[in-house]
Amino acid sequence: MKTFQTSRDIPALPEVIFAAFTDPVRLARWWGPSGFTNTFDQFEFKNGGKWSFIMHGPDGNNYPNDAEFAEIVPNEKVVIRHQCQPFFTLTISLKASEKGTLVHWNQAFDDDEVADKVEHIVVPSNEQNLDRLMEEVCGK
Repeated sequence: MKTFQTSRDIPALPEVIFAAFTDPVRLARWWGPSGFTNTFDQFEFKNGGKWSFIMHGPDGNNYPNDAEFAEIVPNEKVVIRHQCQPFFTLTISLKASEKGTLVHWNQAFDDDEVADKVEHIVVPSNEQNLDRLMEEVCGK
């Protein structure tokens, strides 16, 4: 299982960052790489809840996504199981830090070959996603 990891120290409390996940309007605003927008069809932010959405790329293409919120620990962790290609589990952990919150992003792909093929997209996209989260919670 190939895993991509990134972290960011964001100057906001864990509960402030967690709130950006719980509100579908806010999450749609910042989820995904730069230039993407989202339309949520189903958003059940609870353990085992379904999350179905379309990411609209800046290239005009639409990317359907189906996921499950596999585990949610308020102000500490969100685990998302992506249930369509490419299959992966994304674990986002929030830990209080001197600056605010250390956000750790751990994306584990089911298939190493698929991970190798999308690595050039996933690695910068995850950084951009954290950029957008930081902008959402800090206004920067």
